[in-house]
Amino acid sequence: MTLAWQRALAAALRPYDLTHVQFVLLAGAWWLGMDEGAPTQRRLAEHSGTDPMMTSQVLRTLEGKGLVERVPDPADSRAKRVRVTEAGEALRERAMYAVEEADAGFFAPVPRGDALAVLNALSGSLAPVAARATRRGTEA
Repeated sequence: MTLAWQRALAAALRPYDLTHVQFVLLAGAWWLGMDEGAPTQRRLAEHSGTDPMMTSQVLRTLEGKGLVERVPDPADSRAKRVRVTEAGEALRERAMYAVEEADAGFFAPVPRGDALAVLNALSGSLAPVAARATRRGTEA
């Protein structure tokens, strides 16, 4: 089911020349920027649940497309802050609508309350697995 959902999102994002991870980071940078100001790359990775190194690489791609700017953090010369550009905001808004439509279409056969109950149960039962995987990744 996860692969089918990912394919649906990939198809929805294709017209915007965005991968799912690019969309997640663009939307996450926008969301955090609205609430906290331009986030650091590390904060964005934490918020998005992505690897910090991959986050940096994907942000470099988004920066090359003119969708984000990475600027030095005035408080920490090693850190970069991520700002969504005007073009990035316009694309994020259009892509967000497409993703919401894809989600609605994909999950339409399942009553909303049932879907939320199943997702909540899965997220609770998978939390220990995710924690072990994270620990293994940091021990390597």
